[in-house]
Amino acid sequence: MNADFAPDSPDFFLGDPHSVMKRLRRTDPLPWYEGSGGAWCVLKHADLMAISRNPGTYTSTRGIQIGLGNMSTNRPAAVAPTILEMDPPQHNLHRKLVISEFTPGATQKLETMVRAIARECIDTIEPGSTGDLVESLAVPVPMYVIAEMLGVPRADRPDFKRWSDSMIEAGGGRRTPATDACLGEMLRYFAAVLAERRRAPKDDLVSTLARSEIEGEQLSDGSILMFCITLLAAGNETTRNLISGGSYLLARNPVERARLLADPSLLSNAIEEMLRWWTPVHSFTRTATRDTTLRGKSIREGDVMLLLYPSANRDEEIWGEDSDRFDVGRDHRKQRHLAFGFGEHLCLGAPLARLEARVVFEELLARFPRFELAGEPEMLHSRLMHGVERLPVAFGS
Repeated sequence: MNADFAPDSPDFFLGDPHSVMKRLRRTDPLPWYEGSGGAWCVLKHADLMAISRNPGTYTSTRGIQIGLGNMSTNRPAAVAPTILEMDPPQHNLHRKLVISEFTPGATQKLETMVRAIARECIDTIEPGSTGDLVESLAVPVPMYVIAEMLGVPRADRPDFKRWSDSMIEAGGGRRTPATDACLGEMLRYFAAVLAERRRAPKDDLVSTLARSEIEGEQLSDGSILMFCITLLAAGNETTRNLISGGSYLLARNPVERARLLADPSLLSNAIEEMLRWWTPVHSFTRTATRDTTLRGKSIREGDVMLLLYPSANRDEEIWGEDSDRFDVGRDHRKQRHLAFGFGEHLCLGAPLARLEARVVFEELLARFPRFELAGEPEMLHSRLMHGVERLPVAFGS
């Protein structure tokens, strides 16, 4: 028994999860956890990759979050599954609908727009002031970028943060009537946008989905709405947590920041290290479709597999005995972090997230190269996302 291991609890991730997972990687790298209905906890990089590349044996269709049960039986009939809850071939068919918008080449064309948004946000920060970097930079940049791609009018963008926060609250185990009301508001909004795009298409992602077909059939309104919501969450929260977490790491590691300032060519590599060290998503689940074995343990059909990405990204077999160290020069060309997942469900928006992070840190470090913490950060209370809700910073001159 591991009394200090509770991967279904936000409190576990707010404590010292890495020391616990490090011990388990060495003593029991595939432990069975009794809480939330039970799950095999996948702690090793190789195991997480093996499961992710084998959807035939480990399905996403029966739920992707611990404690929420079988999505295929618990979901109301009117609610379509998200792309995250699909296996091939359905997953591949849906992914192809928008993949052209998220290729490295396509996202590179967005750099001018992303940089204009980043500079607009940084321009609101007074030199010498103290403020919340999350509110001034980490929240608005990815939120405005995905809103632009979805074709949302600027006047409606403030609602995006409330909706996105509600999705993360629901997924992180803090669902309330107020959360549900907010999610309902979001669905009604996108339903109205979709109806308008069906009548008068524009050059945006909602219009792309509205005119898309799979095997000769037009997507239903429910499928498009869930697609929009997934894009909003994935395109907003992951990048938000990468920017806030990365900023926190730079402030806490002045030597590494000095290396970056001295050699800006390290920035792209530093962002990969931020993703590895500050993995934005704690976990997703898969469910075994048949009896099998892993690490000599008997996995039964229906068993839940909890994929713990932060543990895989500190696996000493991959990253060495200094895997707990934040190193902007760590070589990421040969080794692969799993912050964006792997296999069929490799994050669709990974190139966009990398672009946004690079642009934001280029602009931030050019304007405020020696920003400092002005207090302790307030961490996100979630079992799903690794984020910072408030990061007080002295921006200097």
